[in-house]
Amino acid sequence: MPSNEDFKKKVKDAFSTIADVSVEAYKLAEEKSRILAKKAKLNAGIANEKATIRRLNVEIGATYYKMYKDSPDDALKQQCEGVTAAYERIEQKQRELESLKKQANNETDEHCDCGDADCTTEHTSEDNSTDEEKAD
Repeated sequence: MPSNEDFKKKVKDAFSTIADVSVEAYKLAEEKSRILAKKAKLNAGIANEKATIRRLNVEIGATYYKMYKDSPDDALKQQCEGVTAAYERIEQKQRELESLKKQANNETDEHCDCGDADCTTEHTSEDNSTDEEKAD
């Protein structure tokens, strides 16, 4: 039967081994955490730079449009025309909104029923009389 001293030594050795393994596991986890944190920081930095590029590309495009919308380079002519057309559609929709706001506030202008929100002409109503009545 093993002596009490042998048992204590084996327990001490076992705890020492467990402690060594725990320290190594801690160091490994710490290194992995450090690497993961650095990767996250780098990925965030990359995402921020990409956002900066997108914002600057939009600013470049807006500046180009303002400078050359009337005489764009052939490579960008279609896009400039598309932007101009979109601005025109926005203006039309804003006019329609203003008209609707006035109607909602009972501030309507004299609009006809032709479907054109900007029309102020009073169209004559169609003559619904029959041909026989017109002949009289």
